[in-house]
Amino acid sequence: MKLLIIEDEQGLNASMVSYLQQGGYTCDAALNYRDGARMLADQHYTCVLVDLTLPGGSGLDLVRLLKKNSPDTGIIIISAKNALDDKITGLELGADDYLTKPFHLSELNARLRSVIRRRNFNGQKVIQIGSLEVHPDSAEALVQGRKLTLTKKEYDLLLYFVTNKNRVLTKDSIAEHLWGDHIETLDSLDFVYTHIKNLRRKIVEAGGEDPITTVYGMGYKFSF
Repeated sequence: MKLLIIEDEQGLNASMVSYLQQGGYTCDAALNYRDGARMLADQHYTCVLVDLTLPGGSGLDLVRLLKKNSPDTGIIIISAKNALDDKITGLELGADDYLTKPFHLSELNARLRSVIRRRNFNGQKVIQIGSLEVHPDSAEALVQGRKLTLTKKEYDLLLYFVTNKNRVLTKDSIAEHLWGDHIETLDSLDFVYTHIKNLRRKIVEAGGEDPITTVYGMGYKFSF
C-alpha cells in the first residue's frame, strides 16, 4: 500500500518512513506544503499522513484538496497542536483520524491499519475472494487455507488488485503503486509482467483459480 507522509520535521519524517516501510508499506515523503500538493496531484495514495503546520501553507488546505480530488484516500492528521478546534476542523473536513505529537510509531501503525480497513475493506480484518483470503494486518494471503509465500512486491500487487477489484489497472499505475517515486530509476516496466506472472503461478499452484485477466491494450483486471 502506498502512503504519503507530509511532515516538516525531518527526523520524524524519516523515522515514520523507515518504520512504515519495514511494515511493508511503500512511502513517499514531503517536507513542505508545495511538495506535498505536487505529489498529491501527481499520484494516488492509499492514505496520507499530514502535519497541520507546514512551511508554505496549512495542512488543513491539503485535507480540503484531498477530499475534493481523491475522496477515497484515507487521511490522518499529525500535529503538535492539541487544540480542540484544530481537531474538530480536521475531522469535519473529512480526516479519518488525528494524532497528537509526540506519539509512538506503533500507535501510528495501529491507527493507520484501522483507517485502511475502514476505507478499503469495510472494516474487515479478513478479505475473502473465492478461495483466496487476504489478511491486511498480518500481510498474509492464503488459498484454501494454505499460506502463499509472496515477496513484498507480490503481496503489495495482490492487495492493490484486491482493493481495485473488477477495475482495469494499467501497467503504469501498477508500477507507480509498487515503486512510487523510484519508478524513474527503472529502465523498463517489464517487472510488472514478471510480478503478475509469479503471483498468478503461486495462486494456481496453491489450488486457486487465476483471478487476473489481461485486458489487451489496456492493462489487467482482478476478478472472480
